[in-house]
Amino acid sequence: MNNQRATRPFRFGVVAPITSELPAWRDRVRRIADSGYSTLLMPDVPTWQPALGPTLATAAALTDLRVGSWVYAAALRDPFSTAWEAHSLSVLTEGRFEMGIGAGRPGIEVELGLPAVSLAERRTRMRDTVTALRTFDGPDLHTPVVMAVSGPKSQALALEVADAVTFVLPADDDRAETTQRVRDFAGRTDIELAQHVAAVGDSVAPFMAPPDLDTAALRAADSLVILPSDPAAAAEEIHRRREEIGFSYFVFGANFAETLAPVVAQLTGQ
Repeated sequence: MNNQRATRPFRFGVVAPITSELPAWRDRVRRIADSGYSTLLMPDVPTWQPALGPTLATAAALTDLRVGSWVYAAALRDPFSTAWEAHSLSVLTEGRFEMGIGAGRPGIEVELGLPAVSLAERRTRMRDTVTALRTFDGPDLHTPVVMAVSGPKSQALALEVADAVTFVLPADDDRAETTQRVRDFAGRTDIELAQHVAAVGDSVAPFMAPPDLDTAALRAADSLVILPSDPAAAAEEIHRRREEIGFSYFVFGANFAETLAPVVAQLTGQ
């Protein structure tokens, strides 16, 4: 890791889609807040659950958590309306919203009956969304932008316009490959590095990865997509990832929130 890079304090987010009756989901949101997590996040998956914007506004009214999109899918989104929604959420939450945005899963727009969108057009939409958001925000508001990136072109875009970045990592990337990928990027800027954790122990989080993800193969590859289920081992691994690579913002699925709560309690503020 670049020795000039500042060590950021840990923060932890939870992707908590509505997969139950509303009272149970509201209780889960409150438990997440009580466990020390910083951010409640929602996936952008149309037709599977209520729309992201109203759901995040509801979550923000329940607790003092920050809220965010994880992540707006550019393949499905008009830049102007997405930026207006993001700005509105920033205003309504009094600055507690962060806009996560990425290209979107390959083929998601076709599955929903929409025209195919090229990777180049997706990147253009991502840039245009952030540009419009900055215009809406004006000089007195800055909505943080977390950009999901994979290849060099999206990484270059993130360097220009994002406050934080999360890497879309192939499941079979080993620790050395991921470390080199992140170091090549992070050596050029002091930008917050977020880690999307899809699996803990033998379980895979809904909306975070395909349900048939092979956790044994992840462990064999020493992949950073997975964490151990033992809290002490997970805390040690999270510390290692910050010290060796620079990750400081870790995002888990809601079904791991209670398992990893002791980790969050130990590391919050460090």
